Amino acid sequence: MLEQIVGGKALDVMQRGMGAANLRQEVISHNIANVNTPNFKKSDVIFEDLLAKELDLDATGRLKVVRTHDRHMPIAFRGRAAAKVELDPSSSMRYDKNNVDIDVEMASLAKNSLYFNALARQVGAEFSRMRTVVAGQ
Repeated sequence: MLEQIVGGKALDVMQRGMGAANLRQEVISHNIANVNTPNFKKSDVIFEDLLAKELDLDATGRLKVVRTHDRHMPIAFRGRAAAKVELDPSSSMRYDKNNVDIDVEMASLAKNSLYFNALARQVGAEFSRMRTVVAGQ
């Protein structure tokens, strides 16, 4: 019952996005921890591209909406994209064959932190709207 009240599609996507950001934080931290490990290959988290395919976005990043009836404009979710960890097998110019670039990883860490915080603010705003509706103010 509670899931029907608070379980909207947008909230679900934001929740999965926060989960992906959390996983990305762990992967980036693991990459940074192994920056000096010989033969270590970095990993990346893939989520946004999978989500775009799920939402069936066009080239401009907008939803493709199909009108099935004059009064209906449904947006169908086809699946449940989940974050995936992928190993980057590319080689590097380093003698120890480690492909972690600390500058790239630190920039990714900052970007991921901003992404997570933006999603957290959106989720908070959504719950605030729900609280306002329930309180009737």
